[in-house]
Amino acid sequence: MRILLVEDDDTIGSAVRDHIAAGTHAVDWVKNLADADEVTSAVNYGLVLLDLQLPDGSGIEFLKRLRRKPDETPVIILTARDQISDRIEGLNSGADDYLVKPFNLGELTARILAVARRYTGSPQPTIRFADLEIDQPQRLVRLEGKNIILTGREWAVLDLLVARPGAIVSKDKIEEALYAFGSEIESNTVEVYVSRLRKKIGRDRIRTARGVGYSLGDR
Repeated sequence: MRILLVEDDDTIGSAVRDHIAAGTHAVDWVKNLADADEVTSAVNYGLVLLDLQLPDGSGIEFLKRLRRKPDETPVIILTARDQISDRIEGLNSGADDYLVKPFNLGELTARILAVARRYTGSPQPTIRFADLEIDQPQRLVRLEGKNIILTGREWAVLDLLVARPGAIVSKDKIEEALYAFGSEIESNTVEVYVSRLRKKIGRDRIRTARGVGYSLGDR
């Protein structure tokens, strides 16, 4: 998924960004609320990681603005504030999870995937489509019992399709997910990665809705 990280600390921010990117998620990193407001008005993120103490204000106010829109993007708060009252305020303001610094990066990954599963209505970490098995926490794909290796961009496409099996995901939404990998998006970029994914998991498994987008099915 494409994740927004709102964090002003360079050390924490770079560590979180690099760890998440290594897990094949695309990450946009901003260091203040003004930039966070700007990018969320233009991009539909899969999840937001939000610090509370930022140079231009409180992350809680940003969270409240999101929820007033209303914006249902899942939000995980990452903060040094460890009081119960802070946790209650964050959760009551619309956060989906609350993680206190310093935290283990492996635990952060697990919480990201857990929150994402709740939003997509798929509580099980492993998803099966006939002979295709997708283990999102482990970033593993098996076809007929054999491991399939996917690149980060291929995972970005697959994650969107898996989130709503059978539903059409627009080309624009897939483009948004691919933009954060830092390379230019050509007019045929989406088609290129869908084609590569089809070769690996089965050509007929990804269906094309002409002029609209793509969907994932058993065959």
